Amino acid sequence: MRGDIFARKKMNAFVFLGVLILVTLVAIVMTEYNVAKGFTSIPKAVHWGFSNFYPNGESFRKLPDIMMKLKETVLVSIAATSAGAVFALVFAIFGAHTTRFNAVLGGISRGIATVFRNIDVAAWALILLFSFGQNVMTGYFALFFGSFGYLTRAFIETIDEVSGGSVEALRATGAGYFHIVFQSVIPSSIPQMISWILFMIETNIRQATLVGILTGTGIGFAFNLYYKSMNYHTASLVVVAIVIAILFIEYISNYVRRAIL
Repeated sequence: MRGDIFARKKMNAFVFLGVLILVTLVAIVMTEYNVAKGFTSIPKAVHWGFSNFYPNGESFRKLPDIMMKLKETVLVSIAATSAGAVFALVFAIFGAHTTRFNAVLGGISRGIATVFRNIDVAAWALILLFSFGQNVMTGYFALFFGSFGYLTRAFIETIDEVSGGSVEALRATGAGYFHIVFQSVIPSSIPQMISWILFMIETNIRQATLVGILTGTGIGFAFNLYYKSMNYHTASLVVVAIVIAILFIEYISNYVRRAIL
């Protein structure tokens, strides 16, 4: 029996690998991609990067402006994530199996979260450009909608996983709905929820760079401006600032997670 199962899994793996290779070959043919030229261009790209894409003395004169743009991006990311987390908590309580009012409301909450989660932040930015134009609000709402969808799903799973036993115990004692939510669900789920919020902030700072290119705001706009004007040294300084900011935020997030979990 175990031998048959292993053989079946092995066969499925080979079939999947064969299909993947076939799809790759078809894509190469349809796009007329030159594989040999692609690989041989890598050394040239690396050489160009080391020769042109690095900060120099003149680029550091733009550092104050870069830091202002970076500060704007970080603050917008934090604000959008925090607001999205508040709405996500409400929808998660309605959508979780252990705390929902009824199956219909739970299904609606999960459906809304699924729609918002499966639309990429860049797609949200493009959609919102028609309404708000190129400004900070477009980027804020794009990050907000993406955070709301992702965190709602994460909070639903957290509530069902962490607080299921305590909810059943309180129900057995005759506790009311709001008593269960505020005395059991939120206290037991809040550490894991904070962890998800911190993760979302990290993700949104990365996403905000791309959104900034589309909306003409923040650090993404600064990079796009310097790169398109062929000021590669300053553009590389923008990249360095983004990387340092992401690593710093991640360090703080990991420290907070170790403290609360």
